[in-house]
Amino acid sequence: MTAKRTFDIVGGLALLVALSPLLAAVALSVALGSATPGRGVLRRRTVAGLEGEPFTMLTFRTKSPLAALPLLVHVVGGRMSLVGPCPLTPGHRECAGEGRRRLSVRPGLTGPWQISGRSDLPWEERELLDLHYVDHHWLGMDLTILARTLPAVRRRRAARFA
Repeated sequence: MTAKRTFDIVGGLALLVALSPLLAAVALSVALGSATPGRGVLRRRTVAGLEGEPFTMLTFRTKSPLAALPLLVHVVGGRMSLVGPCPLTPGHRECAGEGRRRLSVRPGLTGPWQISGRSDLPWEERELLDLHYVDHHWLGMDLTILARTLPAVRRRRAARFA
């Protein structure tokens, strides 16, 4: 097992345990606030994982950054990493041809795209950030990205409400 995978398991488990009350609260909030009863609290989306292997990614049905909390289950289970390229649908153009190289690593809960402007970046720039990560990632880079993720999410939320 690689250091990255060990870090994903230990970090993912620690975050799941520490955030379990928040996971439960968000799930309850989504369930109680749902306009469509019986729809469930989780959104399912098929994405391409390691080597292009499709899997069903689960997120909460909310537009909040907390929607991503269920992704920790995928990190612990080995489908995702704490840090990696943005998950894409299997049919996405970047999952074919030259873009397949992004499938040589697990998609991430966060990544360079998350700390560099997220959806404010043009698609081409996000693609370049992901490919740079694929070609040059190491545990130190992952730790830096993780350290910068929460401040980036906070800045984005503050800007949205300003």
